[in-house]
Amino acid sequence: MKVGMFQTPFVRPERDATSVFDWAIRQSVVADEVGFTEMWIGEHLTLDWEGIPCPELVIAGAARLTKNIKFGPLAHLLPYHHPSTLAIQTAWLSQILKGRYMLGVAAGAYPTDAALAGFKDISTNHDRMFEAIEIMEKVWKAVPFDYEGKYWNAGYPDPNSPGAHMRDTRPYGGEMPMAMTGLSSPSPSINFAAKRGWIPASVYAGNKFLRTHFEDYARISAENGFKRDRSVHRVVRDVVVAETDEAARELAIEGGLGRAWKEYLKPTYERFGILAELMPDKSIDPADVDAEYLAEHVWIVGSPSTVIKKFENWFDELGGPFGTLLIYSHDFIDNPKPWEESMRLLAQEVAPKLP
Repeated sequence: MKVGMFQTPFVRPERDATSVFDWAIRQSVVADEVGFTEMWIGEHLTLDWEGIPCPELVIAGAARLTKNIKFGPLAHLLPYHHPSTLAIQTAWLSQILKGRYMLGVAAGAYPTDAALAGFKDISTNHDRMFEAIEIMEKVWKAVPFDYEGKYWNAGYPDPNSPGAHMRDTRPYGGEMPMAMTGLSSPSPSINFAAKRGWIPASVYAGNKFLRTHFEDYARISAENGFKRDRSVHRVVRDVVVAETDEAARELAIEGGLGRAWKEYLKPTYERFGILAELMPDKSIDPADVDAEYLAEHVWIVGSPSTVIKKFENWFDELGGPFGTLLIYSHDFIDNPKPWEESMRLLAQEVAPKLP
């Protein structure tokens, strides 16, 4: 199993922009140093707990401070960008990173983000996303075209026209590695990724949903001529490791993870009807769930040996392992060392002992 990070980030709303940015850069550097293989950065235009509106700035800031780790937004919200300009900008980042860039895309799910674009509702977001993808893929081919769509007009100029002076605007290597996230079951995003041979990233919402994602992705990939197995699958979940079980529980419950769940994630998951799916015991009332219960039954918390056993049990429940674990980044800005040691232990003491 490989290990990466999803830098959503879950950072306390009172942090200023500089603190959020500096924390994301620091996490990128530490992740690279301890052996994480990839770092994904969220794009949320208005949300208080998820305060990075420009993932490309974090990626650019970390590009020259890291050596091996791959980066990508997860995800650019396509309805809120003009697809042609976004295609050029992401292709340029892929050229800068020379093979260490991946592009995650999504439709957007928060009305406050949509309001900035003048959307009264988000019912057309998926259609807008699909049209945006079509345009971006045309731009990346660097072949002249004119396009008049339902939502956008776009084109690519003739590079041989007088005075064009056009540079190479294609992604590094000629192809853009693409990814989509999925949460619901069945997941339209995971299924779309399967049709295109893209990277699937499942946000953990219970084993039932994950198994459906695995099965649907494998089936649809095969139907569309792609040979894909679970090694391509990313799963996002909260994991904390320390030298002892007691230290790991304290770090998880008393630190940024516990606070984010109490003040933001638990209420959000309750509102979307997801929290009940996370509970292994369906008789538990979600209203009674606290950090102690989450640390024992939902998050993966413990010493390296304990965490290894929990992963092995989890893989048995899922019917096998997957390719890459993505841990959420949380707010440990005031005392980063224990969290960074958790990252190291996960990458160096836990992951190498798992399939």
